[in-house]
Amino acid sequence: MNKRKIELYVGFFMIIGLVSVGYLILAIGEFQVFSQNRYTVHGFFSSATGLKTGARVEIAGVEVGTVSKISIDKERLVAKVAFTIENTIELSEDSIVSVKTSGIIGEKYLDILPGGSPIVLEEGDELTNTESSLDIESLVRKFIFNNDKS
Repeated sequence: MNKRKIELYVGFFMIIGLVSVGYLILAIGEFQVFSQNRYTVHGFFSSATGLKTGARVEIAGVEVGTVSKISIDKERLVAKVAFTIENTIELSEDSIVSVKTSGIIGEKYLDILPGGSPIVLEEGDELTNTESSLDIESLVRKFIFNNDKS
C-alpha cells in the first residue's frame, strides 16, 4: 500500500509539472486563445522584402501589434500584409504604414505614423498609404554599375 501511495504522489506532481510547463510555454510565447483585445488591418506594399510573420508593429517606437500574415494580392499584384493592433489603439484611415529596419542590418518591422482623419479603422479594413522597405542591395547594384560606365 505504501508503494501505491508513493506512485500516486509522483503521478500527481508529474501532472502539476506538465501543466505548469505548458502554461509557461503559452505565456512566454504570448499565445492568445481568443484575440478579443486586437483587431486586424491589411496594408498593401509594392515590396515586403525581409518582413516576416510575427514581426512587431510600432507607433512612436512602442510595440502595439504584430504581423500576422504576408501574402500576395492577386488582383493588384502587390504584397498584402495583415497585422494585428491592440484595441486600445485607434488608427485613422489616413495613417501611413512603413516597413522599417532595426539598425543597419537588423530585422524588419512595421512603423505606423498616425493620421488625423476622424474615420477610424475597424476589423478587416485596409490601409493604402504604405511605404515599402528600402532595398539596399538594388541601391548598391545601381551605384556599382553606374560608376562602372563612367
